[in-house]
Amino acid sequence: MEPEVAELKQKIEDTLCPFGFEVYPFQVAWYNALLPPTFHLPLPGPTLAFLVLSTPAMFDRAFKPFLQSCHLQQLTDPVDQCVAYHLGRVRENLPELKIEVIADYEVHPNRRPKILAQTAAHVAGAAYYYQRKDVEADPWGTQHIAGVCIHPKYGGWFAIRGVVLLPGIEVPDLPPTKPLDCVPKRADRITLLEGFNFHWRDWTYRDAVTPQERYSEEQKAYFSTPPAQRLAFLGLAQPSKDTSSPSPELPFTFRPKKPQNASRARGWVSPSVSPPTSPGP
Repeated sequence: MEPEVAELKQKIEDTLCPFGFEVYPFQVAWYNALLPPTFHLPLPGPTLAFLVLSTPAMFDRAFKPFLQSCHLQQLTDPVDQCVAYHLGRVRENLPELKIEVIADYEVHPNRRPKILAQTAAHVAGAAYYYQRKDVEADPWGTQHIAGVCIHPKYGGWFAIRGVVLLPGIEVPDLPPTKPLDCVPKRADRITLLEGFNFHWRDWTYRDAVTPQERYSEEQKAYFSTPPAQRLAFLGLAQPSKDTSSPSPELPFTFRPKKPQNASRARGWVSPSVSPPTSPGP
């Protein structure tokens, strides 16, 4: 890795990693090469960028403290607010740099996503994006099969949170890092894609590889709650507008509910028709 990239990566990691995030560098050109022009990032190809993902540890290290210290805004997902806060700290801690942050949930006015998160994760070497094209002679006929990223350490127990772009910093000699193909067998890829597309509520597709860490039961319960009900689930259905007063104590003894498919990112094969599919939250 180039010294400049290594230095910037370390600075971003110092800001994010203690809170359960990981970062991976990539060139904008690698991302754009896999997508039609409509989805390109409008920056020179050698521009340096970093993919940011959250690990299972983020829930305890970042999300819970964020809830205790900050008042939440109505009509905005609590985790999205937490992630935005921490990504904003990257910009604050590197004031000498021009930084653009794109969260995984951001869309243009026409609802086109600003970043295809799973594609970015793949080109950054963070997680392998398994798609239908990765299964030779697939068995699905005319069925639509969405792809899913798998992390070599966490399996599907992670979430892609966004990218940090550094306009003006170009790294044409940065060597690409291929994602680890941790589900190499055809039969296992079929099981993975079928689990993700047809049985995602049981969480088992996330164990496509034996993970070093999974979501806790309270974390699973939170993410299983429909997004519109999450503030109420936290006891914050009507958050105060007074940002100077402390937040209430939060109920972190959760009762599991049926999982909710809250994923967002799209793939590079047919991004105009692929449904929102990512391993998050």
